[in-house]
Amino acid sequence: MDFISTRDKDYNKVTASKAIAGGLALDGGLYVPCAFPALHGFIGATYERMAFDVLRLYLTDFDENELKEYVHLAYGDCLPVAVNGHYIELFHGRTSAFKDVALQLFPYLLAASLRKQNIHQTAVVLTATSGDTGSAVLAGMKNIPGIRAIVFYPADGVSNLQKLQMTTQEGDNLNVFGIRGNFDDAQRAVKAVFADEQFRAKYADRYLFTSANSINAGRLLPQIAYYFYAYSLSVESGVIREGDRMNFVVPTGNFGNILAGYYAEKMGLPVNKLICATNINKVLYDFIRTGVYNKKRPFQTTVSPSMDILISSNLERLIYDTGGYETVVNAYQSLESAGEFSLDAPLSALDTEFVTDPETVKTITEVYRKNNYILDPHTAVAQCAYNKYRQRTGDGTYAIILATASPYKFPETVYSALGDVLHDPPPSLRALDKKPVLHGEVIDDIRKTIEKILQ
Repeated sequence: MDFISTRDKDYNKVTASKAIAGGLALDGGLYVPCAFPALHGFIGATYERMAFDVLRLYLTDFDENELKEYVHLAYGDCLPVAVNGHYIELFHGRTSAFKDVALQLFPYLLAASLRKQNIHQTAVVLTATSGDTGSAVLAGMKNIPGIRAIVFYPADGVSNLQKLQMTTQEGDNLNVFGIRGNFDDAQRAVKAVFADEQFRAKYADRYLFTSANSINAGRLLPQIAYYFYAYSLSVESGVIREGDRMNFVVPTGNFGNILAGYYAEKMGLPVNKLICATNINKVLYDFIRTGVYNKKRPFQTTVSPSMDILISSNLERLIYDTGGYETVVNAYQSLESAGEFSLDAPLSALDTEFVTDPETVKTITEVYRKNNYILDPHTAVAQCAYNKYRQRTGDGTYAIILATASPYKFPETVYSALGDVLHDPPPSLRALDKKPVLHGEVIDDIRKTIEKILQ
C-alpha cells in the first residue's frame, strides 16, 4: 500500500515506512493511504489478530512475521482495550488513556521504518499534546535507542494528574515542557518546524524530525482495529447480528479518534452513524452541521481538556477523502488567511452534538447513580452527546460509546460530581505526587527550545 500527501498535486507516492518515518509530509500535508482495502472474516478474532489483519493491509513494506511480532510486543502483556456494556474502554494501557492503543505499538513501527529507510540520524519525535498523547508518547519512547522525544503541553490546559504523568516521567531520551498558551499554539509551532526546510537542513546530518501525534499515519492506523473489535464483540454477545449496522459515539478534539472509525467504515465495517461528541470548543460541531469551519472564537478551558482544540488536524484527511487535493489546499489557505473555510456539509455517516461543562458533570452523576459506573469527563461528553442525539433523532440503532480515559486521570472533576469514590487507581497513576518532578520548565518559544536541546 502506498501513501500520498493531502497537499500533493502531483500524486507522489511513498511507502508506509517512509510515511511513518517522516510523520508530516514535507509540503505540510498529512499522509493518507491510496486505497482502503476491505477487511473480511474478523468476527471472533482476538485483538492481536485483528490489529495484525488491519495493519498488514496498509503496511505492505513490512514483513508479516515482523508485524506479528510488533503487535504481540505491544498487546501481548498489556491489552489496552475492553468492552463493558455499551462502552469500549480504551484506557487499560500503560498511561490509562486511549492514546496507549496506538502508542504501545508505534515505537516498534517507527524504529522499523527508520531501518527500512536507511535513516541513521537520531529521530527527534516532536509532540504537541492536549494531555494524554504526551504521557503515552513518553511511556512508549522511554530509552529507545536512536529516538529522542520532545513533548510540549499547555501549562495551564491539562489536568494536574496529566501534568504529573508527563513531568515525572523518567527516561534519558525525553524532554517535556509546558508552554504559555494552548494546545493549538503548541501544534502550530511544531508544524512550523516540520515545514521549515532551512531549519531541518541545519540539523540534517544528525537529526530527523518526525511526529508521534495522530498526524503520523503510524499513529492513526492502529486505532482502526478497535472499531472492528467492538463490532465483533457485539455480534458475539448477541446484541446485534453480523451485517447489522452500528452507531459509534466518539469524544474528539483533533478528529483522529473518529477518523479511524471513518476509515473502518471505508474498509467495510457496517457503520450507521459516527456521532462526533464535542465540548463547548465546538468547531467540529459547527462544521458538521453547517459546513463552515471557523477558528475565530474564544478558546475555552473545560473539564474535558483533551478536547480543548480549535484546529483539528485530522479533519484534513476527511476533507481530502471527500474533496481531493485542491479542496484541501484552498480550505487551509483560507483557514490561514481568513480564519475559516466553508465546504459542503460532510458525509451523511457523521452526526454531532456538543456538551457544556455542567452537562458533563451532571452526566457523570447520573450514570453513576443509575449504573454504578464512573465516567471520565471526556466519556461523559460522549454519553451526554448520545443522549441528545437519541432525543433529537429517535435513532434506536445499537451504539457503542468510546470511553477514552480512566476517571482516575481527572479526579477533581469526578470528585465534584460524585464525592470521594476513587479509591483504587491503576498502577501507572499511583503515587505520582510522590515522584520527583524532572521536567518542570515552562517556555514561550518552542523553536528556540528545540534548538537548545539539539545543540
